[in-house]
Amino acid sequence: MNVLKEKASQLDVPLQVIPPLNANMLNGLKLGLEGEHQYVNAGLAVALCSSWLQRTGRPEAAHLEQTDSLPEQFIKGLTTASLQGRAQIVPDRCFDADNYGDLVFYLDGAHSPESLEVCGKWFSQQVLSYQPQDKSSHEFVSKHLNERVRKQTTQILLFNCMSVRDPQVLLPRLMESCANHGVRFKKALFVPNTSVYFKVGPHSVPPTEVDFSWQFALQKIWENIMHSNKGGDDKTTDVFSEDLKDDSEMCVRSGETSAVFSSLPLAIKWLRDTVQQNRSVRFQVLVTGSLHLVGDALKLIKK
Repeated sequence: MNVLKEKASQLDVPLQVIPPLNANMLNGLKLGLEGEHQYVNAGLAVALCSSWLQRTGRPEAAHLEQTDSLPEQFIKGLTTASLQGRAQIVPDRCFDADNYGDLVFYLDGAHSPESLEVCGKWFSQQVLSYQPQDKSSHEFVSKHLNERVRKQTTQILLFNCMSVRDPQVLLPRLMESCANHGVRFKKALFVPNTSVYFKVGPHSVPPTEVDFSWQFALQKIWENIMHSNKGGDDKTTDVFSEDLKDDSEMCVRSGETSAVFSSLPLAIKWLRDTVQQNRSVRFQVLVTGSLHLVGDALKLIKK
């Protein structure tokens, strides 16, 4: 902010700092984009639109003098806005009605320390206030809520980041943000980004070998953090770890609280298979660290 103020002074231009949007101005509605930080973005969006309307002399600018609510068009835009891969929740649809909601993906393309901290807060809030996201299935899920509550809910991280990022900063920031809200991951899965290795096109040829050295490095950092933070007797993932050790085709390397998979499709297959074979568990999977990873995951789970 100091740099912006200094630059504005040098150029002799006004600098306006916009506060977050007041939720009361939405007339009881919610922003279309999840996360408290979106009210900062919404405030900026309103300010930009207002400035443009006033400068162009549009008649809508007259309504912007009101401080208790926004014009109807503004409210509609803010409450219906959507952005795939950012604070997006997708229940897996590869299950029958009895198992609907037992595997839920929480996708956010955060890839910086600040955005991962916000991502961790959003994920934790969703975990602690879990409700069915599919409206068509809401009635069914509510009717069977007592049975679902008895299931063991496990949080899993599905992660990758580009090599230009520093995972020794990213992973601790994410984990600390979640832990501050009472959420701790039981396992982390590391995968290469499919879109990095496979180009779109009819003549694309998949590589015969994929270098997993980066995923191994991520896994090592994760295991070191988990060992340094170890303070309980949580054994909820023992059975899952044993399954992975016996499946070399699917899992390249299995650790105490992590695993490296040879591909994203195989990681998702393992998640689905594990939920189907263990009817007493429910997985809440945070997919983050890379927009490439989130985009690839969305393609797979929405097929």
